[in-house]
Amino acid sequence: MRFARLIAAAALSGAAVLTTVAGPAQAAPRAERGPVTAICSTTSADFTVRNVSRPVNHQLLTVTNTGSESCTLIKAPLLAFDDDTYVGAQAIEDSAPQSAVTLKPGQSAHAGIRLSSADGSGENGRDVRTLHVFLDSGDGSEGGPDSIALPKGTWIDDSAAVTYWQSDVSDALRW
Repeated sequence: MRFARLIAAAALSGAAVLTTVAGPAQAAPRAERGPVTAICSTTSADFTVRNVSRPVNHQLLTVTNTGSESCTLIKAPLLAFDDDTYVGAQAIEDSAPQSAVTLKPGQSAHAGIRLSSADGSGENGRDVRTLHVFLDSGDGSEGGPDSIALPKGTWIDDSAAVTYWQSDVSDALRW
């Protein structure tokens, strides 16, 4: 049920992007827009997650393009913990890079996951074992989720959030 909510939230955020882009101005000719790359999909990506020492209560999510073509990551990953909780709507907007991250085959990008509030003010804390990662396609999630076993002892609360995709690890962990 919560996965359905995640997909609906992703579709709404994609609709907002399309509404913004679909203004009265005409699109530039193809030659002026530069090369077009496909949106990354979970079917051609490998995900890993690991604990980090700083900042406190964070993990690092890494995606590697395992496909044979370049692809682009849009916004932040849409995340679900275990079977019932998601933080897809809680992307850290201040972490948005100036442009979307494009990955050549074999390249990686990163997102920082804030698991819980550092001051203990978050509510509904609990241990979780599995992370489900969806990629945003601009009009919903792209492909099904990729499921990853989380490090033992992963604790989240309602303040959990995720950064936008970043090319550099330090940028992903800044938030």
